[in-house]
Amino acid sequence: MSNFETWLAELPSNAATGLARADAVWEQVRSQTLPRRQVLDETVTALGMDAETAWDGVIAGGTLGIVLGLALVQRGWRILVVERGALQGRSQEWNSSRLELGELLSLGLLTPEELEGVIASEYNPVRIKFDGGKDYWVRDVLNVGVSPTRLLSVLKEKFLAAGGVLWEKTAFESATVHPDGMSLILKKLGDRAPVGAGVQGSADAYRNIGDADKKSDQKDQEISQFEQIQARLLIDAMGHFSPVVRQVRGDTQPDGICLVVGTCATGSKGEFGKNDTADLIATTGPIVGNKKSAHQYFWEAFPASSGRTTYMFTYVDASPDRPTLKQLFADYYEQMPAYQGVTETPDQVWRSLEVKRALFGMFPSYKNSPLLAPCDRLIFVGDSSGCQSPLSFGGFAALLRHLPRLTDGIHSALATKKLDKKSLNELQPYQPNLSVTWLFQQSMSVKPGDTPNPQGINILLDRVFGEMAIAGDAILKPFLQDVVQFPALSIALMRTAFAAPLMVTGLVPRLGLPALTTWMGHYLSLGAYDVLDRTLGQLQADDNFRLQQWQAAWRYGSGRDYHS
Repeated sequence: MSNFETWLAELPSNAATGLARADAVWEQVRSQTLPRRQVLDETVTALGMDAETAWDGVIAGGTLGIVLGLALVQRGWRILVVERGALQGRSQEWNSSRLELGELLSLGLLTPEELEGVIASEYNPVRIKFDGGKDYWVRDVLNVGVSPTRLLSVLKEKFLAAGGVLWEKTAFESATVHPDGMSLILKKLGDRAPVGAGVQGSADAYRNIGDADKKSDQKDQEISQFEQIQARLLIDAMGHFSPVVRQVRGDTQPDGICLVVGTCATGSKGEFGKNDTADLIATTGPIVGNKKSAHQYFWEAFPASSGRTTYMFTYVDASPDRPTLKQLFADYYEQMPAYQGVTETPDQVWRSLEVKRALFGMFPSYKNSPLLAPCDRLIFVGDSSGCQSPLSFGGFAALLRHLPRLTDGIHSALATKKLDKKSLNELQPYQPNLSVTWLFQQSMSVKPGDTPNPQGINILLDRVFGEMAIAGDAILKPFLQDVVQFPALSIALMRTAFAAPLMVTGLVPRLGLPALTTWMGHYLSLGAYDVLDRTLGQLQADDNFRLQQWQAAWRYGSGRDYHS
C-alpha cells in the first residue's frame, strides 16, 4: 500500500468509501450507464384536485430549496419542502460574497444580525495566479465563508414559523401531471414526523411497498413507505443528479465536467500558518496527462473557521480515458504541500497536518441550459436547472443571484395560474452571458488527442486576466462572480487582442471554427440583451406575465442585474 493509500484510509468520516462511491458514479457517467427510471408521467385524466388540501408548491430537495421555500411562504403560498435526509447542512463552508448574500436581506429572508450570525469566516484579498505569470489581487470576491449548518437552521426555523411544512427523511419517488394538477408519490425513509403547520396525512395514510422493494431497502436497514399528495407545482431542487433531470436529459452526455478534490486541514507551516488570504484560481504547473487525457490542474484555497480549505480541480469532458477522482486525489496529495509553500516532502507535510475532512466531487454542465421542463407544472431550480456558469462548482451563489427573479416569477405564475410549460419555461430563459462562458471553459481544458503547448493555458489566462486587471475592478470583478457583461467583455477582448494578437489567432485552430462561430452568436446576443434591457427593460409591465419574464431575461441575460 502506498503512502497516499495509507493516508486515504486514515481520513475521517470514512472518506475512502465515499471517494469510491463518487468514482463509481463518475465511471457510470463516462460509460453512459448512469441508471435512470421513469419518474415523470403525463395523463389526460383529471385529478380532481382538492383545493383545500393540495399544496401550491412542493419543493423536492431541501438543502437549497429551503431558501426559495421561505421566499414563497412569505408571499402567502402553501409550500411543502421534501428532503431525503435531515435538513442540517454540512460542516464545509459555502464560499460567497456579501454581494450575493445581500439578496437574502433584500428579500427579507434574513435580518442583518442573522446574516452576521451565519457567516463563519471572512477574509481579503483573494489572488489570481497562473504558473509563470504575475499575482493579481482583488477584494470582496468569494471572500465570505457561510456556515451551511447555521444558515439552514435559521432558514428552517423561519420557514416553519411562516407556515411552511418540511418533511425530512422523505424522498421524491414519482410524479404524474394531470390537466388540473399534479399527483406526487413520496417515499418515507426510516422514521419521519412531518414538521410544520397544516400537515397533510398521517401514519394511516401510508401504504406498504411491495416485497421486492422491501428486500431492496432492507440492505440499508430502512423501512420505506409511500405517500401520495397533490400539488399545483413541482419545483425540482434535487441537484445535478435529480431523477427527473436524468429522465429529461436521457442519454445526453455532459458537455463539460469539473472534477474537484481537496481537504480542510489545520497546521502551522506555509499558508496554513498564515491562513488570512485566499486563492480564487491558481496554477502551479503545465498541462499534465497523456495524449488521450491531457488536462490542466487548477487550485483554490480559502480560510475556513476550522482550518484552511484547499481544492484541486480540472475541466474535462466525459470521455472514458479521463482520470478517476482517486487519481486526482493522489496527485493532490503529492502537489498540495508545494502549492501552499511547504518545502518538506508530501509525506512529512501530511503527517504534520490535521485533516478535518476530505472533499471530492464532480460537477456536470450542459450547453443546453437552463433545462426546460417537458411538461406543465414543473420547474427546475439551482443545480437541477444548470443555471450556473460551466466554470462554477455549484449553484449556491447562482441561486442567490437568481433568487429575486425566481421568487417573483413563481409567485406571478401561481397567482395568474400560468402553470403550463410554455409559461414556466419563460422563467428559465436563454442567458447569453452564461453561454459565452463556454468558450472560456473550453480554453481551460484539452480535447482528447490534442497536443497543445504545455504552458499554453497558463500563458493565455495570465494574459487575459492581466488585461482585465489593468482595466480595473469594474471589468474584472463581475467576471470573477460569474457575471459577464457586454461592455466589460468587449473591453477585455479588445485589450487582449491588441496586446497579444498572435496568441489570440492561435486559439482558432485549437478551439475550432464551429465553436468560435457559435460563441460569436452568443456574444452578439449578449450585446442585443444589453440594448434591450437599457431600453425596453424599463417599461411598466404591470400584470403582463410574459413582458415581466422577458424583462427579467434581458436583465439577467445581459448581466445588468449585477451591482457592486
